[in-house]
Amino acid sequence: MKIQGRTFVISGGASGLGRACAQEICQNGGNAAILDLNEDQGTSTVEELGASQSRFWPCDVTSSESIASAVAGIVEWTETTGKALAGVIPAAGVGIPGLIIDKNYNPLPLSTIDFVMGINLRGTLDLVRQALPHLARAPPDASGSDGERGVIIMVASAAAFEGQMGQVAYAASKGAVAAMTLPMARDLSWFGIRVVTIAPSAFETAMTALMSDKVRRGLEKAMEFPPRPGKPSEFATLARHIIENVMLNGVVIRLDGATRMPSKL
Repeated sequence: MKIQGRTFVISGGASGLGRACAQEICQNGGNAAILDLNEDQGTSTVEELGASQSRFWPCDVTSSESIASAVAGIVEWTETTGKALAGVIPAAGVGIPGLIIDKNYNPLPLSTIDFVMGINLRGTLDLVRQALPHLARAPPDASGSDGERGVIIMVASAAAFEGQMGQVAYAASKGAVAAMTLPMARDLSWFGIRVVTIAPSAFETAMTALMSDKVRRGLEKAMEFPPRPGKPSEFATLARHIIENVMLNGVVIRLDGATRMPSKL
């Protein structure tokens, strides 16, 4: 799969890992359809990448109607540019810490669980499923002989495997993303569409920027090499390789510098 001359849909594309993927795609000749709630950041991202290669759609991934509107706009855009849809990177995500039951015997509010699952899991699935009818009808990549039409790159987390205290909802959402990678790849093999999930450890994003110094230092102690959080550009470099390497399919790739998360920080 070649990035050049193709269009990729990225939710959470106005910041963090999603924005880095949009930058990588545009730098390699592709178009980035950016979905995000933050209109100011979305607009600034398009200004940075250039309106000829990027377009922004305000989108709430917990709303099927919002996703449908964005997908319809993206399809219309690809028809105008002639750059067919080639991939989806659902990078929108949240993490709200909370013990399943606190010291006062109060259970984790269902509203918190619904919010995390709604964005991280339902939002991922809904965007992918609504984009797939268009991706499955896209012309195969002419640069190869495999009949490949595209790739889905989902975002899990190290918490899917080593969730810490207070991460039940977050770990559940990311564990589900990891678990559906292989069955989704099997479902889509008929159409020449691959599915790969990246499971990063702590990366420099808006989510980790909210961590206290104590939590940050605790995480750094769990890191082997390099002893630092990952950079969004390093995530985007892996995403580009996944797009370009047709043999990567149905697998969850840990991107964590050998970090294994401890129970407590």
